[in-house]
Amino acid sequence: MIPRNIEDELKETAKEFPVITITGPRQSGKTTLAKKIFGHYSYANFENLETRKLAKEDPNAFFKLYPTPLIIDEVQRLPSILSEIQVLSDELGKNGQFILTGSHQSHLEESVTQSLAGRTALLKLLPLSISELNKSGIQLDRDEYILNGFMPKIHSEKVLPTRLYRNYFETYVERDVRQIANLKNLDLFTKFMTLLAGRIGQVINYNSLANDTGIGANTIKEWLSILEASFVIYRLQPFYENIGRRIVKTPKLYFTEVGLAAHLLGIENSQMVARDPLMGNLFENMVVMEAVKARLNKGKRPNLYFYRDDKKNEMDLISWNNRKITPIEIKAAMTFTPSLTNGLIKFRKICPDAKQGYLVYAGEKEFESDNYNITNFKSIDAIFQ
Repeated sequence: MIPRNIEDELKETAKEFPVITITGPRQSGKTTLAKKIFGHYSYANFENLETRKLAKEDPNAFFKLYPTPLIIDEVQRLPSILSEIQVLSDELGKNGQFILTGSHQSHLEESVTQSLAGRTALLKLLPLSISELNKSGIQLDRDEYILNGFMPKIHSEKVLPTRLYRNYFETYVERDVRQIANLKNLDLFTKFMTLLAGRIGQVINYNSLANDTGIGANTIKEWLSILEASFVIYRLQPFYENIGRRIVKTPKLYFTEVGLAAHLLGIENSQMVARDPLMGNLFENMVVMEAVKARLNKGKRPNLYFYRDDKKNEMDLISWNNRKITPIEIKAAMTFTPSLTNGLIKFRKICPDAKQGYLVYAGEKEFESDNYNITNFKSIDAIFQ
């Protein structure tokens, strides 16, 4: 197993709460992580119909068969068990007794906050990060990262990305949406997903998506909410605090897994990445999600945004922590030129209180000037230390 950066946070959190809830995309490594850190725990998987049925119909028998400390996978499949866990955790009076995992964040988090308020810590595990791959001796170039993406099986089991993402989409993405939205027309949904992949890094235009797919804007919004709740897409919210300008208030769209976006765009090798007209968008998608992972792996909220105003001034990424603004410009270029920092310089004029910003790009040259820092995308974790 490739070691995960969230491991220390998970261990420390288990010392402080009786229940730990780990959410994240399917196949992102939640079960592998839980079993590695808590290998001596009992284990139950609610994807198994018989296990789920036993827990539903006879919870006492279930907990006798699976005694604490216990790992329960895909716990969102049976939210009613959370009330039983609440009672048991109070009776035991010990921390780290239950490790719950789930792949649908809104359903699970709503149930958890109702039943386990004050008793559980919430952690999110996304696919592998560049930092984690680097520590394991896996070094790829810009285009290879985009093509392969970051699903653990691709890097630990050498599964071909084209095969993995095809099966991932058909097995998990379509199934999750079908279960929740009563999806009937899979061809239309596939078209919708392909259109989304072509819009990564863009402000979401619901009417445009509705016109291009021939379905209503309300259905578009429903599907996007389901995809976000299932960790398939990520909506980056606009930043507008303390900046006295008219700004865009609609989120930008990214895929949690850039490899899935590349697959939906029909990219099959790294040479196609370099030639694709959306390569810059794919690179931006990758960097944004690396920033999100860096924060989540420390058990923190992302607190990441973008900026765009009515004068077409924009900043790809803004880190808002301790009431400090750190602007981050993202460029796929492999060669540094001063023009790449124009956006940073302009943003500092709009927001003089902003901290020294970063240009994250694909070149190897890294340095610091009076106005900005130049950083290779593989070093992005350092921005969030």
